[in-house]
Amino acid sequence: MTQHLADALPTSTGTLPGWWRDAVIYQVYPRSFADSNGDGMGDLEGIRSRLPYLKELGVDAVWLSPFYASPQADAGYDVADYRAIDPMFGTLHDADAVIREAHALGLRIIVDLVPNHCSDQHEWFKQALREGSGSRLRERFHFRPGKGENGELPPNDWESIFGGPAWTRVAAPAGDGGTSQPEAGGEWYLHLFAPEQPDFNWEHPAVQDEFRSILRFWLDLGADGFRVDVAHGLVKAPGLPDLGARDQLKLLGNDVMPFFDQEGVHEIYRSWRRILDEYEGDRVLVAEAWTPTVERTARYVRPDEMQQAFNFQYLTSDWEATALREVIDGSLAAMRPVGAPTTWVLSNHDVTRHATRFANPAGLGTQLREPGDRELGLRRARAATLLMLALPGSAYVYQGEELGLPDVTDLPDEVRQDPSFFRAAGQDGFRDGCRVPIPWSGTQAPYGFGTGGSWLPQPDSWAELSVEAQTGDPSSTLELYRAALRLRRERPDLGAGESVDWQEAPAGVLVFRRGDFLCTANTTGTAVRFPVAGEALLSSGEAVEDGVLPADTTVWWQVTSG
Repeated sequence: MTQHLADALPTSTGTLPGWWRDAVIYQVYPRSFADSNGDGMGDLEGIRSRLPYLKELGVDAVWLSPFYASPQADAGYDVADYRAIDPMFGTLHDADAVIREAHALGLRIIVDLVPNHCSDQHEWFKQALREGSGSRLRERFHFRPGKGENGELPPNDWESIFGGPAWTRVAAPAGDGGTSQPEAGGEWYLHLFAPEQPDFNWEHPAVQDEFRSILRFWLDLGADGFRVDVAHGLVKAPGLPDLGARDQLKLLGNDVMPFFDQEGVHEIYRSWRRILDEYEGDRVLVAEAWTPTVERTARYVRPDEMQQAFNFQYLTSDWEATALREVIDGSLAAMRPVGAPTTWVLSNHDVTRHATRFANPAGLGTQLREPGDRELGLRRARAATLLMLALPGSAYVYQGEELGLPDVTDLPDEVRQDPSFFRAAGQDGFRDGCRVPIPWSGTQAPYGFGTGGSWLPQPDSWAELSVEAQTGDPSSTLELYRAALRLRRERPDLGAGESVDWQEAPAGVLVFRRGDFLCTANTTGTAVRFPVAGEALLSSGEAVEDGVLPADTTVWWQVTSG
């Protein structure tokens, strides 16, 4: 296998330990990256063929969203077999080839792990249903009798993140010509997301053993780490108590919930960390943990737990200097005591792309339906990128953001596949807009994505945003990313460290120094005079002239010491 290759890979700072501390990690959403066989769906061979592009872009590692065997009720986050590849993406041999080729190019591979729930087509769950009430396999999930005279009410008041109750009553198999009826005993099972995604019971030792085995399977294949989906959700409060509130989705991120961010998750990750530490190559765990505060997020990256956690407080910040400085200072301060790097991220597969979020008025959240001012959104997105890449810590780039792609906000209802779109009172359900396959070349859809169309339609306007169209154009967003990532590799002032030295600046402008490097970010809609004694290295927008910072622009500077 390839595990011996991982410890030979370089890092952006040239040091081996802790490569992830200042790494730039690129998220690939497999179904939307590159299609090798013309079926309209991206796949592992498509990813392998495009790895040289990612190497040239200048990233350090690639995070792959799920490619496991799955009925695709939630785009692969409903896993039926954690050791098998879904045929739409290829085979286990293809996964091995991606890891091997990535390592040969000096790239690391982080795979997505989904431990909070599985698919209702997972063998454990199917057998638990077949065996009925009292089955020992049901103990590996959260089966409970219902409330009410005949068990017709859910066991508690928890609501699904995708809308509706977080419980589904088990139906007995229908007879010939009949309809399904609730089984005897009226048991219900818990699913914090779609009904096709039953939650595991992490109090059960078989569940814990199974995932330790899954970790070793992928580590033996050469994976450099795991991004842990819903890392805050595995352990539920004892007794599964009622929350006592409606519209629970509005409470997420503000309160500790009985189904999220429970203390028991931390011992699970300590046991996982011990496994990773057995392997060479500095393997990593990355938490997707939505917590009320960045201080609670820091608990996931204590020295004996994970190495990184996504910084959702930063992702959800508006393009406004005071708010950005507050979250930057708070993030760095929270991570410093536990010795973990801060991470920075602007977009992912679950939120409206930041080129569209910043095109709209502030305060609208991360699920937007309006395209907004495209020119303004792109200008702010480019500026936000340079700000992010100048901060100490690790940065995440979602596929297509290096092309300046906007969200596709006008997808017709009949093509949508986001499960929350079809469930009342859930998320807005417009995540499909950020998942449209990216454009590579040509003037017509599918723009080099593949030869057989694309599973979600691409806009006509994307011809000018393709990799081919932007390559070599010094004003393009792609070349801005390439230049920024090249400078980040060349300069030890960028990425490394755990603090920034803020400088005096006009209202609406952020200025910080790191050694002989200076970053100036004008978040206002007007030009601001701020003379800098030094050489402009890179600007997200117009060139700086006569000491005037253009509106919504970030500039990197080389300044003299002193």
